[in-house]
Amino acid sequence: MIDFVALGKQLALDYGNALLIILLAAGLLKLLRLREAAQPKSHRFRTQWMVIVLVLLTGLGLVLSLPMDSGTRGQLLTLMGLVFTAVLTLSSPTVAANAMAGFMMRSENKFSPGDFIQVETYFGRVTEQGLFHTEIQTEDRDLLTVPNLFLSNHPVKVVHADGTVVSAEVTLGYDVDHHLIEAMLLQAAEDANLEEPFVYVMDLGDFSVKYRVAGFLKEVKQLLSSRSLLRKKMMDRLHEQSIEIVSPSFMNQRQVKDEVIPERSFVIADNGSQPEPENLIFDKAERAQQLKELKESYSELKQELKVLDDDDDPRAETLKARKLRRLKALKRAISVLDEANSES
Repeated sequence: MIDFVALGKQLALDYGNALLIILLAAGLLKLLRLREAAQPKSHRFRTQWMVIVLVLLTGLGLVLSLPMDSGTRGQLLTLMGLVFTAVLTLSSPTVAANAMAGFMMRSENKFSPGDFIQVETYFGRVTEQGLFHTEIQTEDRDLLTVPNLFLSNHPVKVVHADGTVVSAEVTLGYDVDHHLIEAMLLQAAEDANLEEPFVYVMDLGDFSVKYRVAGFLKEVKQLLSSRSLLRKKMMDRLHEQSIEIVSPSFMNQRQVKDEVIPERSFVIADNGSQPEPENLIFDKAERAQQLKELKESYSELKQELKVLDDDDDPRAETLKARKLRRLKALKRAISVLDEANSES
């Protein structure tokens, strides 16, 4: 007759650890699912990684806890390794590659939920960063799911959270003096609440001149409306002066007289008061160059101090103290620029 009590004790002894691991993993998985459901979509990346790691550790724990000889256990572990490697290899163009790309982008932290990004022809605000995809909300309020592998393989333009440059272009005829156009475009940028506006002459075409007006926008949440407002103000200001906005292919024909350069009917504005646009546009690149130069000076100064340490001349102590003060000042400057680059 079968002794069920003894059989139950033997099964509990042989498979108790495996059952405990299964129950523990199930409880942890349930907690992770509840945590994921309670979190906003933008914060579920870490929970998804924890679920994957938990499943892998549970499988490994079951193999190690099952009653089997060491040879069978080793073969089973080898088989699990081969299966895991095969999954990574076969799914590398899709699942695994998207997961690795998502992990890479999160570690770099180039953008986060709420930021405006543009990749290829897609533009919108990030709403979710998942393990396998990133979700953005487009200008039409639609939700667009972009695979992380696509984002890692293409340049991604991120709108600076502290502000960005808003610009618009217009083509006008050669019969209007560019000083008047620049004055009107600068006024339009100010009407659109843009700071430190500036104007570029982008191209001298066969029939028209292309101008670009730009200005700094602090509140990036109003990016779309600011772009539209700038174009509206440009039309208003140009139409006030009876300046016709033409297409690049528009040909303005007229009888050529002795004088072909239009006469100036206004006072030329002082362009020297305009800000340098390079300082506004390439601020981070400028800080990077300054940081590089400071680090080079810091290294050269340390080498000079090493030489002074071996010098027995009493005058070397005064020179050494002066260089030490300069070394401390360079170190403080490097620290400030490093902090500024990390915040931008």
